[in-house]
This record gives sequence, C-alpha cells and structure tokens, in this order.
Amino acid sequence: MICGRPMIHWVYTGARQAACLDHLLVATDSREIESYCQSQAIPVMMTSDAHRSGTDRVVEVMLREPAEIYVNIQGDEPMITPDHLERLLSPFCPPTGAEVSTLKVSIDAESARDPNNVKVVTDRAGQALYFSRAQIPQDRDGKGQAKYFKHLGIYAYTAAALGKFHGLPPSPLEQTEKLEQLRLLENGIPIVVVETPCDTIGVDTEEDLEKVEAYFRRLQQEPGR
Repeated sequence: MICGRPMIHWVYTGARQAACLDHLLVATDSREIESYCQSQAIPVMMTSDAHRSGTDRVVEVMLREPAEIYVNIQGDEPMITPDHLERLLSPFCPPTGAEVSTLKVSIDAESARDPNNVKVVTDRAGQALYFSRAQIPQDRDGKGQAKYFKHLGIYAYTAAALGKFHGLPPSPLEQTEKLEQLRLLENGIPIVVVETPCDTIGVDTEEDLEKVEAYFRRLQQEPGR
C-alpha cells in the first residue's frame, strides 16, 4: 500500500496518461492483483506463474495480444510518468532499426556504489555496452571525473526482439549479475539507452517504500491536486 492505494494502482495510473501507448494492461500471476484490477476496471491478464523474468511474462502477452512494439513496465515502478514512456519509445518513432530500448538517469558516485542501483555504460551512439550492479566505470585515477548512470528497469521491444529473447537460454553474465538484459547483449542484440532527467524508485526494500510514500505525499499536497 502507498498512500492508501496498492502499488499497482500508481504504476497503472502513471502509465495510462502516456498518449504513446495504444493499449495498456496488467499482466500478473496473482489472483489478488487480478481481483483488485477487476474492481477498478483496470485491464488485466492472468499469466503463468512459471516465468523466470518479467520479459518472459511479456512474451506470453505477445502470444495473446498482437502488436509491433511491447513496453515492459514493471509493477514495482510507481513513479513512472508519461515522459519516461515517450523517451523510451523515441528510438522507434520514426523507425530507426532499434530492437530494444531502455532508460538511464545520471547519479553521483555514492549512489553508484549501491549494488541495488543497476549501472549502465553506453557507447557514443547511446547503445549499451554493459549493465552491472558494480560501480562502472571504475574511476581508476580517482580524479572524480567519471560519470555514472543508473539504469531504470523499463523496456520497449519489437515483437521480433522479444521472440529472440524468449528463444535464448539464460546467459552466463545474466546469471552472474542477475540482470536479464545481459542475455540480449551477450547474444549481439543491441539495446538503445535513452537518458531521462527524472529518476524513479523501484520498490525493492522497506527504505524504498518509505521514499516513495514521501514522494506521493508531496505530490498530493501540491496546489491543484
């Protein structure tokens, strides 16, 4: 619960405001979530409880809901905004050959040392070179000039890229870092990383929940809300 409403409510409400999405639904294996969504007229699809990752769950949705591009908005991202989704889909509009996209936000060195913050480094064209829970890049000379970017766990895929992902076994780096996106990089599938100025807090810990609660309390106190 966040400010009196289940977290999935905040995720869905934030994403629903994005004009770039043609269709939005909650995919879950939880009867509790299904029941809440039905009570709130939120489109919901029950999926298998055997999926190893959120991406595998989206593959099941793909088999039942045809589309050209799929967006995976994880249910622990209540601070998602329409701007995040517009930026996420920008590599596909107009079509540029992009197969997968995700987001990054600038963070300081202290935040980069936190293994709960997944870091990403990219090439000059904005394609991902690597994702890690470790602090990357390593500021070897200690000059304090290294730039760090946190990866936001929101993805857009073409249907073809989703199919490729599903057909590949978990990769060695994916299993080492516990980061499913590394399966794509290890198999030569590029990921475009778009920068956003707005961080989000994925709710993984009690501390995260407290921060998100405070964020929504501030929003509710703003004039006009």
